[in-house]
Amino acid sequence: MLYSVYCRDKEDTAALREKHLAVHRAHLDAWKDKIFFSGPLQSDDATLAHGSLFVLNVEDRAEAERFIFTEVFYNAGVFADVTIRRMRKGYYNPALIEGL
Repeated sequence: MLYSVYCRDKEDTAALREKHLAVHRAHLDAWKDKIFFSGPLQSDDATLAHGSLFVLNVEDRAEAERFIFTEVFYNAGVFADVTIRRMRKGYYNPALIEGL
């Protein structure tokens, strides 16, 4: 099942994000077989992260919750809020992802 996990950062957490970046990346690596797509949500000029978006292919909502509730950015207080929603794959164009 696909689940989107939308995480909105608290204000002024760029330094906290940077401090925990290596552990965050290790967490993503540990879950790489379940992450369909992920990335930071950025300002229009790509100079500041405002949050994170994860699209997970997991067994159920509980597994999506395990993913995010063990994420260092969540536990370090980077995120102001997290929204988890089940979704289904609609239109998919992998050619648009190439080269990003």
